[in-house]
Amino acid sequence: MFALKPGVLMTETEYGMALLDQRSTEYWTLNPTAAIVLQALLDGHGAERAVEVLTTRYENVDVDRATEDVRRIVEELCSAGLLIS
Repeated sequence: MFALKPGVLMTETEYGMALLDQRSTEYWTLNPTAAIVLQALLDGHGAERAVEVLTTRYENVDVDRATEDVRRIVEELCSAGLLIS
């Protein structure tokens, strides 16, 4: 199960999502793909469900590509200290 680190705020934008770390005052913008992945994780679904959502939403994205995208997005969000598991 994943959650945002305490002190990280999230808001949807017309281009995806924005995250603000209130402690560091840094913010990040997520493209629509990253926003879909993050929302699936925060809704309590695992990475597998995020892959399903991506392959359903984007017909030209296959399972291998979606799996790699989800892995990379999770890794980057965790490395940035925004997402905890």
